[in-house]
Amino acid sequence: MDRADEIRQTVREYYAGRASGGSCCAGATCCGGAEGSEDLLGPSLGCGTPLGAAEVQLGETVVDLGSGAGGDVLRAAQQVGGRGRAIGVDMTPEMVWKARENARRNSAVNTEFYLGEIEHLPLADGSADVVISNCVINLAPDKSAVFAEAFRVLRPGGRLIVADMVSQGPLPDAIRADPAAWAACISGAAEVTEYLATIGRAGFERAQTVASTPSSPGQVFSVTVRAIKPSA
Repeated sequence: MDRADEIRQTVREYYAGRASGGSCCAGATCCGGAEGSEDLLGPSLGCGTPLGAAEVQLGETVVDLGSGAGGDVLRAAQQVGGRGRAIGVDMTPEMVWKARENARRNSAVNTEFYLGEIEHLPLADGSADVVISNCVINLAPDKSAVFAEAFRVLRPGGRLIVADMVSQGPLPDAIRADPAAWAACISGAAEVTEYLATIGRAGFERAQTVASTPSSPGQVFSVTVRAIKPSA
């Protein structure tokens, strides 16, 4: 098993356990402070509120990368209305099951949940108006692939809004090498300037931080980033 597969397996097993409740890591800034939702099965995981900066409109299609138990997808479904769609993609079967059950319990008929990796989205080119993610991209071994896929599925002029964990400067090699720390939203945190640069290399424009928690050199902290796919 190569390094990327080892990380994915560790993360998948970790979140299969989290599907029964709790948060993804111990710190208050990471994956435990997400906005609550309707009568949800499973945990509400996140490190920000990307929908708050998404300016979702009626009739739009919103895609959530790493949708977990579906809380952000259900909120997006309310915002897009009956003519819109809210789609979640998650690589953990237990989370996808809970998300679908939550949609059923909340009569959210304009939602869809797919089992898949966010580096390889099971969605058509140009099928979304908005792509969001909440404390998940830091878990992906190949962040360039994630942002490239987000760019691919967005329509021209579409918006990317992600809340995630990043680092202020480099992290120690021992932490980077620990798969368990990766699953806990620490090891996979990219340095913040590199994170923004990776979004730009995927083709997005105007990548900017719209919210962040305090940080010091060598620390992991949360940011919310917004970027635009060019219209032409």
